[in-house]
Amino acid sequence: MQFQALLDSVPLSILFLMFVLSAMLISEAGYRVGHWWQRETPEEKEGPTNMIVGSLLGLLAFMLAVTMGMSSDRFDTRRAMTLAEANSIGTTYMRAGYLAEPAATQSRTLLSEYAPLRVVSKNPDPNDIIAGIARSQEIHTELWSIAEELARENPNSPLIALYIHSLNETIDLHETRVTAGIYARLPITVFILLLATFVLTLGMVGYSAGLTGRRSPPTAVVLIVVLGGVLSLLVDLDRPAQGLVIVNQQPLIDLLEQINTQTLSE
Repeated sequence: MQFQALLDSVPLSILFLMFVLSAMLISEAGYRVGHWWQRETPEEKEGPTNMIVGSLLGLLAFMLAVTMGMSSDRFDTRRAMTLAEANSIGTTYMRAGYLAEPAATQSRTLLSEYAPLRVVSKNPDPNDIIAGIARSQEIHTELWSIAEELARENPNSPLIALYIHSLNETIDLHETRVTAGIYARLPITVFILLLATFVLTLGMVGYSAGLTGRRSPPTAVVLIVVLGGVLSLLVDLDRPAQGLVIVNQQPLIDLLEQINTQTLSE
C-alpha cells in the first residue's frame, strides 16, 4: 500500500516524463556498454544478441497485454459497481414509500443524504473519502434500525420484505464498491516485474545497437515514448479517481437529480 500511495501521489505527466528520461538513459548506457565491449573484443562474434532482444521485446509485449487486461477488468468492475449502486439506491428510495410514517420520511431523508456520499469526485482528498465511508456506514445502521423495528411490528408484510431486500443490497454494494475502488489494485509484484522487464529490454536494445555500432535515435525515441504512454495508461487505469481515465459518475448524478425532483414535488 505504501508503494501504491507513493505512485498515486505522482502526477501522470510527471510519471511519463520520468519514465521517458530514465528509459533514454538506460538505452544510452546499454549502447555505450555494447560499443565498449565490441571495441575491447573485436575478435568475438555478436552471438545471438538480436534473437535475445527480439525475445525480450516479445515478453514485454506479452506482459503489457496481461497487465492491461488486469487493469481494464478492474476499471470495468468499478464502472459496473457505480451503475449497480445507483440502481440499488434508487430502488430502495422508491420502496421506502411502502413504509408507514414516520419511517418512510425518515428513510428517504437518510437516503437523500446517502446518495451524494457515493459520488466520487475527480482527484478526491483521501480524508474526504474516509469521512464519506464512515458516514455511509452510520447511515446504514440508522436505516437498518428503522427496518428492523418495522419488521418486528409487521413480520408478515411482503412490502416491508421488498424494502429490506433492496436495503440489504444497497449495504452490500457499498462494501463491494469500496473494495473495488480502494483495495482491488494491481499487485505490487506485477508493477515491479513490469518495470524490471522494461529496464532489461531497453538496456539490451541499446546494447545490441552498441555491438553493431549502428543505431537510429528517432526509432529509439519513438519506442520509448510509446512504451511510456502504455505504462502511463496502465497506471491511470489502476487509479480509481485520478488521472485522465476515471469512472463516470453520471448514473449517481442522475439519481441525485431524480431524488431532488421527487423531493421538491412532495
